[in-house]
Amino acid sequence: MNTKLLSFLLLVLGSLLLYSFKSHNNDTVKPFVVVLDAGHGGHDHGNRGNGYKEADIALKIVLKVGAELEKNPNIEVIYTRKTDVFIELFERGAIANRADADLFVSVHCDSHHTQAYGAGTFVLGLHANKRNMEVAKKENEVIFLEQNYKENYAGYDPNAPESFIGLTLMQEEYLDQSIMLASLIQNNFVNKFKRKDRSVKQAGFIVLHQSYMPSVLVETGFLTNKKEGAYLNSSKGQREMATSITDAILSYKSNIQLATVDSQNPIITQEEIDNAIEATEERIYEGIVFRVQLAASSKNLETSPQNFKGLKDVLRMERNGLFKYYYGSTSDYNKIQLMKTFSQEKGYSSSFIVAFKDGEKLNLPEVLKSGGK
Repeated sequence: MNTKLLSFLLLVLGSLLLYSFKSHNNDTVKPFVVVLDAGHGGHDHGNRGNGYKEADIALKIVLKVGAELEKNPNIEVIYTRKTDVFIELFERGAIANRADADLFVSVHCDSHHTQAYGAGTFVLGLHANKRNMEVAKKENEVIFLEQNYKENYAGYDPNAPESFIGLTLMQEEYLDQSIMLASLIQNNFVNKFKRKDRSVKQAGFIVLHQSYMPSVLVETGFLTNKKEGAYLNSSKGQREMATSITDAILSYKSNIQLATVDSQNPIITQEEIDNAIEATEERIYEGIVFRVQLAASSKNLETSPQNFKGLKDVLRMERNGLFKYYYGSTSDYNKIQLMKTFSQEKGYSSSFIVAFKDGEKLNLPEVLKSGGK
């Protein structure tokens, strides 16, 4: 291996080991607290598409996610429910707030009068379209099953569009981090398990509004779709959905914490990354453009280097009311891997590689299966 590339990789490995050493030798560090919320429960069955029960399926997925996360000694898992009981929406968020949680993840299954299918992940925000609003209204109407809902929600009416406008205020400071986690979950759904991509969207879910930390709501698929309903009701489907969510949470935790290690004194310099890129062997995919996705945000930023920690040639794309920002543009997969590492060192800890052909986003694993030269 080229000496410059080897040195670069050793620097990266060294930074990871340093972080690991620090984190395992500080017993006073607060655990990373994840609150897992299985939607519905008790007399609120959720949707019953094709005879399935949303509340049961959501709980099974959540318990699988929790079981895996609990294997990590640095993670504390808290459940809003572990059995088939009814928990009010405002209490779900309150559980996370009392625990001073780092993440809140609410799991659901969708429904529709057509054979719609696919997995989607939501963060709190104003509705980009009518469909997002309908999804939120459907989930929020659970409050009518609660006693004293008028007092608990200060007169909030889930059927009134104007009620949603104020929901984003409390969560605004966490929006970018919420989108980061949502993007990691969605990327796993699509690239690991080939689910139809219904993307990351914003909508006014009360359960997200009640929590004061990065929060996402996952619609794992449509029970009303004959094929997808059977998939979600199966052990295989529940395991794959749980794996997607678990891996995303672990990646989020790792990247967020790694970004805090000596962030004012970068281990890797621009010269070192440039040298490593030039030194590495090419792996070209003809007709494919690889980019590093830095962030997804509701904010429309100018793509100048000062807005992106000095990174040049950042591209902005808009989809479903969210702006996605990409760094790099190359057909060389080895080069884009190094650029991703550099972007993470710059502070974009959750950045990941995406592939495009003729402007259309492709499934990255499928692209890589084709080889390259």
